[in-house]
Amino acid sequence: MAGLAELIEASGEPDKLINQGLCGRFHDRATLNIDGDVGISVFDSQSFSLPFRMEMMERHPHGSQAFLPMQQGAYLVVLAEDDNGAPGVPQAFIATAGQGVNIGRNVWHGVLCPLSDPGLFMVVDRVTDGPNLEEHWFDTPYIIQENPKEMPGEQPAKAS
Repeated sequence: MAGLAELIEASGEPDKLINQGLCGRFHDRATLNIDGDVGISVFDSQSFSLPFRMEMMERHPHGSQAFLPMQQGAYLVVLAEDDNGAPGVPQAFIATAGQGVNIGRNVWHGVLCPLSDPGLFMVVDRVTDGPNLEEHWFDTPYIIQENPKEMPGEQPAKAS
């Protein structure tokens, strides 16, 4: 699902050391692509468990969304290519502690699914008034199985 989302994490060597060498800066880990004003919000979601019944996916045509966990738990990320204005076959991944994800503009994705409590996330996205949400409800829900791959994942989780 390369190109649909960017994994945000501090991995490898930092790009530079700052604060008298006491802090590694992992520079420019995601590209925000947003029409209008950008803001930082905090989401507090109920946790979910696997298997997960996915009845709907959404997308935001006017901006990307960066989800940055404020807790140490894993969370489910479900993405899909566009297929003539509707989501294609969903692919599911587990983002682990210390990983954020920046979902691209107009990319179909599942709802925020923390797999433990608390489900606290900082979200950087468009805060300008006006419509920026499209939803697609499936005639037959997908069931996300127990073993999705870790982000960025080479293979999709089973979706049936």
